Amino acid sequence: MPRLGVYALIVCVLAVVAAVVSFAQGSWLGIVWVLLAGLSSNMTWYYFKRAKDERRGSATG
Repeated sequence: MPRLGVYALIVCVLAVVAAVVSFAQGSWLGIVWVLLAGLSSNMTWYYFKRAKDERRGSATG
């Protein structure tokens, strides 16, 4: 498992939890946490896909 992918997944989960807590407390700051969760989920997908492609031995270009 790629280390950066795991870190991005942890950030994603923590951002989702922070967004839920923020919205539950009535704060609109949760929107920032939702955006961070979206960004980190895309990073997670990218790093895991890149590692999978490297294991297959596929070359781009």
